[in-house]
Amino acid sequence: MFERFVAVGDSFTEGVGDDDPAYPNGVRGWADLVAESLAAAHPGLGYANLAVRGRLLGEVVAEQLDPALALRPDLVTLYAGGNDLMRPRPDLDGLAEVYDEAVGKLAASGTTVVLFTGVDGVDDPVFRKLRGRTAVYNEHVRLIAARHGALVVDMWAMRELRDRRMWSDDRIHLGPHGHRAVASAVLDALGAPHTLRPADLPPVPAETPAQRRSEDLRWVRTHVVPWIHRRLTGTSSGDGVAPKRPTPEPITPR
Repeated sequence: MFERFVAVGDSFTEGVGDDDPAYPNGVRGWADLVAESLAAAHPGLGYANLAVRGRLLGEVVAEQLDPALALRPDLVTLYAGGNDLMRPRPDLDGLAEVYDEAVGKLAASGTTVVLFTGVDGVDDPVFRKLRGRTAVYNEHVRLIAARHGALVVDMWAMRELRDRRMWSDDRIHLGPHGHRAVASAVLDALGAPHTLRPADLPPVPAETPAQRRSEDLRWVRTHVVPWIHRRLTGTSSGDGVAPKRPTPEPITPR
């Protein structure tokens, strides 16, 4: 049984998209759900979440790796690189080298390490364009995991994540249903008992091409334009945001 769980990464791990004002930073997310499930079986679990939205892979490693190791965890989850993949010309091999070194450092500490592949965006007209680079990134993740004995949560294979209702309105971050599905997959990878079950969603309602175009245009105005503005001005959604749980503390199952 795990004694100390530390989550490392970007907005995916921070919990963005699963809004809950009762939680630090106003978000819950899959890592909190995993910690709550583990704590239900082991109330002494200490849980820290160092993830900060908007961080690139190099920033995650530079800012969070050593602080995570200093907390002496026996379980670490690490996901980074999604923000890099959305940049115009990511150096996938260079990212893999940084990732490999970070995972090797974690594994050498004796902690259990959990990694994640990226989601298959084949059903989204925008994120389908990133499918090739995501597939290459995923192969790097699998090789790194095999090299260092890490566990892998294969989100590419999670077909339920192709349903847009699993995602928040911005289509970039998981929504509550998506975070719950990932939490369940993490607990399954750990072999940990849990009571999380897939969302019982009704069939996807039919949508006309005109409705789809209208929704896509609304999405571009509401979410894509502000994202482009941040890139052009050198700002990040994570500016001024601190880790939600910087030290391992007990978490109460809900």
